[in-house]
Amino acid sequence: MSASTAENNDNDYNNKDDIQIPDVCANCGKGEEDSVSLKACTACKLVKYCNRECQIAHRPQHKKQCKKRAAELHDEELFKQPPSQFEDCPICCLQMPVLDTGSRYYTCCGKTICCGCIHAPRYDNRGNEVDNQYCPFCRTSHPKTYEEITKQDEKRMDAGDVIAIYNRGCEFDSGECGLPQDNAKAMELWHNAGELGYSLAYYNIGCAYDTGDGVEIDKKKAKHYYELAAMQGHVKARHMLGNIEGQAGNYDRAFRHYMIAVRDGGKESLDTIRKMLSFGHSTKDNYMKALISYQAYLDEIKSDQRDEAAAADDKYKYIE
Repeated sequence: MSASTAENNDNDYNNKDDIQIPDVCANCGKGEEDSVSLKACTACKLVKYCNRECQIAHRPQHKKQCKKRAAELHDEELFKQPPSQFEDCPICCLQMPVLDTGSRYYTCCGKTICCGCIHAPRYDNRGNEVDNQYCPFCRTSHPKTYEEITKQDEKRMDAGDVIAIYNRGCEFDSGECGLPQDNAKAMELWHNAGELGYSLAYYNIGCAYDTGDGVEIDKKKAKHYYELAAMQGHVKARHMLGNIEGQAGNYDRAFRHYMIAVRDGGKESLDTIRKMLSFGHSTKDNYMKALISYQAYLDEIKSDQRDEAAAADDKYKYIE
């Protein structure tokens, strides 16, 4: 596929004009005037039926149109720019970095704190500097044993904290914190967290099916969960979808995925767009748009305090 095909596909997918669905059954022709309750086809929303028997009877004529429109509706959702998966740091109020090293979750209060605020000096209520063995937000001391960690985790899980639910799944996946290794339990908890809106959980499920980690390899399921994670705002999942489309030669769709990831800080996707340019699968204009988007992201997350943290210790790195 040529570079010109992908040139302008970074724009959001334009919704089609609203389609008026006929108020009659597509199979038998009965309508509201016949006191018949009609229901729209759940896949395409293009036609209505009075019952399941009519829907099944009409399926041969409707199947092709239904699949085409269902795919269009799916793409409308898939290629929307999702809300950022990262909230602002509750201390400095700046957008959280994408890199894992740029923030940390605290089970004591359920807050995720950016690297700059973690590294910054901490003071007690009298203004005296204290060590960093306390949560920078609620000043609770860090747990020192598996029992303390488990107790805090369970408290957060009881409160419906999706990160705590996800973390417990990771503990079962690896057999850490005194828990037995149980891939089925890990997947169950990740499903729960994903359904509650935590994109990293769906991404982990996608990776499990992609690599066969605890389950049989299933590339179709892997893509499905990557899509769920990407639509919730997970940058790495969005990049993986771009890779899948690129490997299939669908460079326009790959670019659209990569561009969405770049807008939310996906440096790996930016580098891939540059490689697409070198192989003739994208354009200089597209690459410049990606650079501008990535710089805008950097401007959102950058702070002197985070720079100081990254310079002092590589574990606080927050920009690739």
